[in-house]
Amino acid sequence: MSDTSSDGADGTGGTGGTGGTGGVRDRDGAGRARNARPRDGLGRPLPYGVDGVARQPEGVVRAPEETVVEAQALLDEGKPFHAHEVFEDAWKSGPDEERALWRGLAQLAVGLTHAARGNVTGGARLLRRGAGGVEEWASLTGRERPYGMDLAGVAAWARGLGDDVERGGGTVDARARAPRLRGTS
Repeated sequence: MSDTSSDGADGTGGTGGTGGTGGVRDRDGAGRARNARPRDGLGRPLPYGVDGVARQPEGVVRAPEETVVEAQALLDEGKPFHAHEVFEDAWKSGPDEERALWRGLAQLAVGLTHAARGNVTGGARLLRRGAGGVEEWASLTGRERPYGMDLAGVAAWARGLGDDVERGGGTVDARARAPRLRGTS
């Protein structure tokens, strides 16, 4: 793998950009373009050579219960960006009838990520979009507590945090403000 970046997370918009040596794009083991720069706990790129947080593996197929447990553990650790990756895997690999659920949960996690990074507008919008997504999915399917998750509680958390972010205008502590996917237990 070479030492350059071009996945867009570093501000290049995925159009190229070189960050290390040789001007060649970073590639994963399968040859797909993948930014190899280390990341912090909120998924922000760090300079090459700096120790970062271990990346969440992508493309992992998990049972839904495993997805919920792993995502909650990452949220509890203050790593909502990583939890988003877990939800995204479920969204991409799960049954069609559950994709909107996992997409909404991924949006909630990304909303918390943006709020923790200090992106007030993006954080609040994604929190509300995710809340609407899980509420709509629950309404359409009649499943209020899939895999033990309290969707009404999660949606209320997201809307409340969105309001708090807009009112406060600063960053939030992702660990302290993490949702309880299965309610208060």
